[in-house]
Amino acid sequence: MKLLDIPLILVCLVATGVLLLRTRNRRLDTLLLSGLVLALLLHGTLDHLRLQMVPVYAVLLTLIIVLIKRVAKPLAQTRPRSRWTKTLLTATALALTAASLYLSCLLPVFSMPEPTGGYAVGTISRQLTDTAREETFSTSPNDKRELMVNVWYPVDAKQTKGLAVEHYPAALGDAISLVFGIPRQLFGYVTTIPTHVVEGARVAAAEAEYPVLLFSPGVRSTRFQSMTAIEELVSHGYIVVGIDHPYTSAKVTFPDGREVLYVPEPTFPTSAGLYENNVKGVAVRAADASFVLDTLTEWNAGDPNGLFTGTMDLDRVGIFGHSYGGATTAEAMALDPRFKAGVSLEGGFWGTVSHTGLKQPFMYLMTGNTAKSLDPAKAQKDKVFYEEFAPDLDSVMQKSTGDTYYMTIDHLFHQSFTEIGLLSPALFAKEMDPVHNIDITRSYVKAFFDQYLKEEQQPLLQGPSPQYPEVKFDEKYTRHGQQR
Repeated sequence: MKLLDIPLILVCLVATGVLLLRTRNRRLDTLLLSGLVLALLLHGTLDHLRLQMVPVYAVLLTLIIVLIKRVAKPLAQTRPRSRWTKTLLTATALALTAASLYLSCLLPVFSMPEPTGGYAVGTISRQLTDTAREETFSTSPNDKRELMVNVWYPVDAKQTKGLAVEHYPAALGDAISLVFGIPRQLFGYVTTIPTHVVEGARVAAAEAEYPVLLFSPGVRSTRFQSMTAIEELVSHGYIVVGIDHPYTSAKVTFPDGREVLYVPEPTFPTSAGLYENNVKGVAVRAADASFVLDTLTEWNAGDPNGLFTGTMDLDRVGIFGHSYGGATTAEAMALDPRFKAGVSLEGGFWGTVSHTGLKQPFMYLMTGNTAKSLDPAKAQKDKVFYEEFAPDLDSVMQKSTGDTYYMTIDHLFHQSFTEIGLLSPALFAKEMDPVHNIDITRSYVKAFFDQYLKEEQQPLLQGPSPQYPEVKFDEKYTRHGQQR
């Protein structure tokens, strides 16, 4: 619930009580009418109108109409209401107000956790076109593969003074709607939630070059799905590039206004058919990642926008992703040795990686809820589980020659690696504080890249932590240092 929600609700309740319990007074009615109109204007201007507050808006508008009539009508024409009428009206107003309170708690306008690093966060968005690749998902034979990316980069905190912060884009609501089948209108309010990101600032000059990370989101999702982790990484001196992959991302909007929507995958009669389809889809995304890295290499040599020239340490490049983006991470690492380390947040293994393993350091985080599906005795499997996963996981971890980490996290489910717990703790973070949920993801991802890209040893990766008792290290697949 936002700050101005409370006075709006209080004004409605006071006005309802006065109208039903006191005798008519034109001066008091005029005062109440002015208060209601002012409260509505302030709420709509400063806090923005939200779907969760619609029941209270209905009460408020009804009160405004009643008060306008009372002010305009002569006193002699007023008829007293019966006790039953007053009771019914009071109960209706209270029920509608309670409905708004419930919806506001169910879908709160949250505040993002503060990044813990010393840098502020800047961003730009760019359209990239790979003229060497045909767009295989398009119906037009001449289309080339196009991407939208955001680059988030470290900024001197002093530069951000006076700059407005970015808000979550509507694309996040589109993604949630697709993933969970919830009407997107319920999440229209996400555009009122501020991030810690600014636009139009220069890259911080505190370091000559910064390590680079690519981020690939899940299928039906968006490059903005894990802003808390991205902000945390950037605040500690990483340049992070988020990629939207057209036709598998929820909706990709290009600068000229074109929109490319998610295209559902075909229905396959067998698991093998779906598996081969995912091999093809992930191959496209892995090629996207390599193309983005090619583009960053060009920008580092001479950025036409004059922002990133010489700022990227391309000998220290990592990649991470969630779900289908985790699968993209593993496959991109197997195909492109320029990626020196990677993290999969519960992704699959489709393609070359399932046969060869990895040479680079690799960390896999799995939620406890999904991990239960690995038990052969469990008849009901999680919907993201597929029968080839267990043998593929074993193949990758056993054949990999770099350091490997495999951890399960109790009380989380597949989408817990996104911001979903903050968006609705009551629905999606029932067993864990949502901020702690977020902190687990961003802390382990940061620790991994700090160790393998910055060469800073991380106690968090050495074994169980009392700070995060939910995280369990798998002894079979966690092999690093002398264990390897």
